[in-house]
Amino acid sequence: MSQKVYVGGKLVPKDEATISVYDHGLLYGDGVFEGLRVYGGKVFLHEEHIARLFESALAIRLPIPMSTSEMIDAVNQTVAENGVVDGYVRLVVTRGAGYLGLDIRKTSNPQVIIIADTITLYPEEIYRNGMKLITASTIRNHPGALSARIKSLNYLNNILAKIEGTDAGSPEALMLNHKGEVAECSGDNIFIVKNGVVKTPGPDSGILEGITRNVVMRIARESGYEVRECVMLRHDIYTADECFLTGSAAEVVPVVSLDGRDIGEGTPGPTTLDLLEKFQKFTRE
Repeated sequence: MSQKVYVGGKLVPKDEATISVYDHGLLYGDGVFEGLRVYGGKVFLHEEHIARLFESALAIRLPIPMSTSEMIDAVNQTVAENGVVDGYVRLVVTRGAGYLGLDIRKTSNPQVIIIADTITLYPEEIYRNGMKLITASTIRNHPGALSARIKSLNYLNNILAKIEGTDAGSPEALMLNHKGEVAECSGDNIFIVKNGVVKTPGPDSGILEGITRNVVMRIARESGYEVRECVMLRHDIYTADECFLTGSAAEVVPVVSLDGRDIGEGTPGPTTLDLLEKFQKFTRE
């Protein structure tokens, strides 16, 4: 089956999926996106992702040329057309074509792009043995400059941190905020476990409140764990019993060291493995 991409209001062959070189999404990173998982042919937490997409668009005054229900239908159509059973959807809305310059009033026709494909973010051995993290020198965008709650096409902040991670042999990198507090990783939220309590930075730390993050917090509470959103420093990670990451593509990833320092026993911990198992069961029910 040849892959098709939704663009310009219709599904077209992958090689014919194009937008204008004058689109401000390309020229300035002016647009928003979501990454959604597909399990058993069904888009996971579809409505939550679409709601966040529309919220991001509203925050940057980007009108989306379709309703939420039409967007959901378009995503489902793209997934079905490509025969994706277990995979990933990248949903993008650009500002549209305009002139050279930043004035959004000189743009028109925002573009909705939907790509449905397979994804392998991390190798299987990372889920078995755990990930080794480093702290990036690139800090998370100051929330007074650009809110982390806006999932925008301008992802350079995250990319620069990711480069630091890959240069150091780690597929991810921890990012601190402008106050030196733990925020999140370049593409995932972060959790620790200390004395049986599951902890994660809250929105005030300058994070994107991940859809998977929120699901894992709910599963943890329903499983009897105490869950706290709180300010965290690297000290808290260094001295934690366990650590793990969450993300739509990543799911739940054990972390066994930070900056060369073992976390806990230096192996995936029991709470992490329990939440990973329960999350996977939840997504595949």
